[in-house]
Amino acid sequence: MAAAQEADGAGSAVVAAGGGSSGQVTSNGSVGRDPPAETQPQNPPPQPAPNAWQVIKGVLFRIFIIWAISSWFRRGPAPQDQAGPGGAPRVASRNLFPKDTLMNLHVYISEHEHFTDFNATSALFWEQQDLVYGDWTSGENSDGCYEHFAELDIPQSVQQNGSIYIHVYFTKSGFHPDPRQKALYRRLATVHMSRMINKYKRRRFQKTKNLLTGETEADPEMIKRAEDYGPVEVISHWHPNITINIVDDHTPWVKGSVPPPLDQYVKFDAVSGDYYPIIYFNDYWNLQKDYYPINESLASLPLRVSFCPLSLWRWQLYAAQSAKSPWNFLGDELYEQSDEEQDSVKVALLETNPYLLALTIIVSIVHSVFEFLAFKNDIQFWNSRQSLEGLSVRSVFFGVFQSFVVLLYILDNETNFVVQVSVFIGVLIDLWKITKVMDVRLDREHKVAGLLPRPTFQDKSTYVESSTKVYDDMAFRYLSWILFPLLGCYAVYSLLYLEHKGWYSWVLSMLYGFLLTFGFITMTPQLFINYKLKSVAHLPWRMLTYKALNTFIDDLFAFVIKMPVMYRIGCLRDDVVFFIYLYQRWIYRVDPTRVNEFGMSGEAPTAAAPVAEAPPAAAGALSSAPSPTTTTEAAREEASTSPPSQAPQGPSSASEPQEAPPKPAEDKKRD
Repeated sequence: MAAAQEADGAGSAVVAAGGGSSGQVTSNGSVGRDPPAETQPQNPPPQPAPNAWQVIKGVLFRIFIIWAISSWFRRGPAPQDQAGPGGAPRVASRNLFPKDTLMNLHVYISEHEHFTDFNATSALFWEQQDLVYGDWTSGENSDGCYEHFAELDIPQSVQQNGSIYIHVYFTKSGFHPDPRQKALYRRLATVHMSRMINKYKRRRFQKTKNLLTGETEADPEMIKRAEDYGPVEVISHWHPNITINIVDDHTPWVKGSVPPPLDQYVKFDAVSGDYYPIIYFNDYWNLQKDYYPINESLASLPLRVSFCPLSLWRWQLYAAQSAKSPWNFLGDELYEQSDEEQDSVKVALLETNPYLLALTIIVSIVHSVFEFLAFKNDIQFWNSRQSLEGLSVRSVFFGVFQSFVVLLYILDNETNFVVQVSVFIGVLIDLWKITKVMDVRLDREHKVAGLLPRPTFQDKSTYVESSTKVYDDMAFRYLSWILFPLLGCYAVYSLLYLEHKGWYSWVLSMLYGFLLTFGFITMTPQLFINYKLKSVAHLPWRMLTYKALNTFIDDLFAFVIKMPVMYRIGCLRDDVVFFIYLYQRWIYRVDPTRVNEFGMSGEAPTAAAPVAEAPPAAAGALSSAPSPTTTTEAAREEASTSPPSQAPQGPSSASEPQEAPPKPAEDKKRD
């Protein structure tokens, strides 16, 4: 019970988790009794939960996507109707249960959504007398909390995927919730709330096998259920903990002006206009991994019900987290995936050191900013690029191939919808890059299937006329000597030792795993082109810098937080490639005398003003050294006026090199 009140907020949950408690996390953050091991059916081994670093990055990305979509379609809020039916302004209401009201708690368990059987003693689960509304000091642990635990005998209908409901009644002291007891029932002295306490979850079964032998390591019982009920089965699940919160709130709410999502919980009386106390079923800290299926092998179910007061601002946090998104057209599957991913956030809040958690959030925000800047500069670079000299065009096409493989792989494995959208946007950006590195035209004379114009691709002149194309072809030829043997070996390994849904899934998973393992090799052609051109001036250094900073952040968390070994190796490989880029930038420094692809150089053109302002000695010396144009004109005049015998002397004398005296110190400083 010491941790019951701590579960009212995320920050309190971190403190409660820091106490070193172990066991099952209850709905209010306390430690509950684990259900009997023999009653839990065997499930396939769970997938390893993503770490806090990956989850927070994903949450930030989702917030950005939802904000962008919402801001695009958002409209101004409709004006609230502050006037009553007769045109008079609405009067602020009050809580029907004043502060320090004595009240009784009645909890009933039933198979029916609408409860009327108050006389059945088997339906009464818990009754607590003389509770004080707004009391935060009573209870076993002096925190205002009470709890009750019992084993529920479940009927056969619930064992066969039926529903079970909890009905909660708060009545003022001396009253009863049964409307049939006229002497003890008062409508304004009774507040009621109910909900279904079992949860229906989809269990998906992917029928995989070894494509060569046809054998599988899946549970035979799971295979039989998949054959009987299909690959997706809806099963009732149970969690043994739930918390009943009554909100300690006496705000003068005005009917029709309660902000969402709070308006879903504030119930007004139709006659008096006042509102009932707010009852909230708190199961926020019930982790999805702690739910287990209800089946015929279970004769009873453990249930621990806790009662705790709840402050207004904490209730607002819980209500905001529990509110479903208005984008309900995405389907219930998205909500299930969101619940499973929120588990990782909850575990991070419960188990992570608060200082490390704060550092993770800050660095995650910085990481997201760098990702956005890298994306922005990448688009700007390719949008303003006029010449392809020094850039690997084949790497752009290989990037499109990688993006398509990743997109098909996540579609085949039914990944989260938001991830699918983000990858699809990445594919569109890669396709847009093709229009920047090649001349894409539509051939309307030769149509595909006689309907659609045939797209034609032609290398840009800045790519063909330079030596970049030769070096690019050479780099990918050398690269193929390494990639194709590795691809063959990985394909054989995947076919012999891994299970797949079919040959299509094998091709996708094999290509995806290969690109994930050896994809860094595709960055080497650009290094080869830089080496051949002895220049790195053509690279998008801003984008590379932001990506490198993100890689260093990934390195930090790859060794601070528990992550797969392959992920850590991948971060180190990216670091090695970037350090090679930095080394090339250091050895291939900027040469101001070098002419770029536009015929320009970094040297300032020679002006006539410095010659006119030169000292007399220097001016005389410079005048004795004629320019090539003056020398040529003098030679022509001499050749036209001199006799034939002296003609050879003119060009020879004009072609003799004239050494200019050294520049004065002032001219050197000016240069």
